[in-house]
Amino acid sequence: MAAPREETRGLFSRSVRAVLSSWAALQIAVEHGFGGAHGREKAEWMVGAVEQYFHSNAALEPEEVEDFLAELLNNEFDTLIEDGSLAEVSQQLQRFFAQCQRGEGAAVTDAIAQLARRQPEVCRAAGQALPGEGSSSSEEEEGEKTKEEQAMDCSSPTPAPDPDPPPAEDGWTVVRKKKK
Repeated sequence: MAAPREETRGLFSRSVRAVLSSWAALQIAVEHGFGGAHGREKAEWMVGAVEQYFHSNAALEPEEVEDFLAELLNNEFDTLIEDGSLAEVSQQLQRFFAQCQRGEGAAVTDAIAQLARRQPEVCRAAGQALPGEGSSSSEEEEGEKTKEEQAMDCSSPTPAPDPDPPPAEDGWTVVRKKKK
């Protein structure tokens, strides 16, 4: 009976990766260097950290997941999220976890595919999020990437970080919902 549990864990891991890679606020933080030189690695590490958080804690409340995600972004990317996306991402993760636990693999797989189709839109938004950012860079590509690495990587090579990020209180970078 170990195989279904491993299959469930793997499916949940894929769903966490899909949610985080389609989260515009996280992708903006990665693309614009808020996490420093190792931002992509930090985003990749977050997948495992979120997965472990769910497996280690029973009956999580939405606020607990939001707080955990907010703390990760604060600690790893010096970023506060105020665009309402924390609640949305938290709900998606909780829904995927519950579906995986109930054995609803087909529904989770379909939802992951929908998130993957949204990825190019998120990457475009991340690349255009801050004014003055260019999409070209003189860095060379670092070889072929796996699908998992590509999911957390909107553009390759990485654009140079903005030398003058927008001012915020106490040196924090604040990501806000785009005004229409």
